Amino acid sequence: MRTPLMAGNWKMNKTAGQAVHLVQDLAELIKGVKDVEVVVCPPFTALKSISTVIELDRLAIKLGAQDMYWEEKGAFTGEISPIMLKDLRVDYVIVGHSERRQYFGETDETVNKKVRSALDHELIPIVCVGETLEEREREETNIVVEKQIAGGLAGLDPFEVEKLVIAYEPIWAIGTGATATPEVANDVIRHIRAIIGSQFTPPVAKRIRILYGGSVTPENIDDLMDEPDIDGVLVGGASLDAEKFARIVRFGEHQA
Repeated sequence: MRTPLMAGNWKMNKTAGQAVHLVQDLAELIKGVKDVEVVVCPPFTALKSISTVIELDRLAIKLGAQDMYWEEKGAFTGEISPIMLKDLRVDYVIVGHSERRQYFGETDETVNKKVRSALDHELIPIVCVGETLEEREREETNIVVEKQIAGGLAGLDPFEVEKLVIAYEPIWAIGTGATATPEVANDVIRHIRAIIGSQFTPPVAKRIRILYGGSVTPENIDDLMDEPDIDGVLVGGASLDAEKFARIVRFGEHQA
């Protein structure tokens, strides 16, 4: 049984004070939720404040970072290392988000270095894969995600792969309001699971959690989570609103 994972990627939003209020409001709204793992991924500047609140208030929320560098320390101005994240009691780290690839030159090779480093430091990487609109129109979705998975997870063994999370985020659906239909999202995620099964054994494919991301909202979460291969979501804009994100975490409760 794969425990659903609802992760909020806050991107470059919220000061430390605003972030604390948001996570406190969210915690109140999701009280009593069971068998769902909730993760918030604020900017680096808010990690310490939220980590403290989670610990002091014993919140049922885990902390994630939006990126990291693969070295532990050194002359890498502006970067954050895995040991710095562990020091703040971070559990998860997003790796290879399309915005990192598009704007900051992330490649499958650097994704692989970050995944390797995260696992070595007992951080759980949320590895993002997904195609552009042009690639989708050329019917290259499966080829693209297969290449990203092969490159991003190169050199890992099945035991290591089972620990991580994959997030399928079609680039054309991120922040656009356009969402892959639940059926389309599930088809791609099923293909990703088959790739994992082929490269790392079928039992690993059965156990690994694969999320969907791309304009996830309270209005479409129930349909997305009804699909058998979707194990959760990586939420952008809706995770900046405590009520909306809580509704997403509480998926299924409002179905007739």
